[in-house]
Amino acid sequence: MTLWDRPEPPTRPVPLDRERIVAAAIALADEGGLEAVSLRKVAARLNAGPMRLYGYISTKPELFDLMVDEVQAEILPEEQPGDWREALRILAHRTRQAALRHEWLADLLGGRPTLGPNGLAVTEAMLAPLEGLTDIDTVLRAVETVSAYYTGAIRREIANLRAERATGLSKRDWQRASGPHVTRMLATGHFPALAKAVYDGTDVEAETSFATGLDWVLDAVAAKLTRPPA
Repeated sequence: MTLWDRPEPPTRPVPLDRERIVAAAIALADEGGLEAVSLRKVAARLNAGPMRLYGYISTKPELFDLMVDEVQAEILPEEQPGDWREALRILAHRTRQAALRHEWLADLLGGRPTLGPNGLAVTEAMLAPLEGLTDIDTVLRAVETVSAYYTGAIRREIANLRAERATGLSKRDWQRASGPHVTRMLATGHFPALAKAVYDGTDVEAETSFATGLDWVLDAVAAKLTRPPA
């Protein structure tokens, strides 16, 4: 029996249910990351004994699955666009926005899909707009490709935000601090392509970079999609 099929135990003197447990766990993770989440800490926030939680959740991975599924409700759009590109674009941007609100989500993206109702609904929202455009294997590869792009881009952005907090240096401050070393290395002539990127490339904001890369990936997917023969 999976987590999603297992019934909750009856309520006891301290009101407790999975919804309250997950809300407390998300609050802890929002404050201090996944390392701040434990069944003991969740129980303390709910003024309940730690053993009570085991009636609802058996392991920390189960708790993480519930947390991800809860946040995936924020990813689902209110209306499903008819155009597949727009549908996947919206889901990608909403996933990024959810991860910026809940940075710990970036650590749990890209693994095995969660099987909760919201996780299944997100998967359905990605697959449904592509139905009938090509064979199912091409649809699956298309969805995997788009998902792989935005998962990697989101993780990179969150890693940079964490680095800013850990070092106390903004991106600009870090670039200035690293500038002398980079200049010396580029002056050796061993890195001509990198030198061109550093001196001639345009630095853009994370949101612009994310949107541009996503459009390029969607262009590549579009080139592979053909309607099945009649």
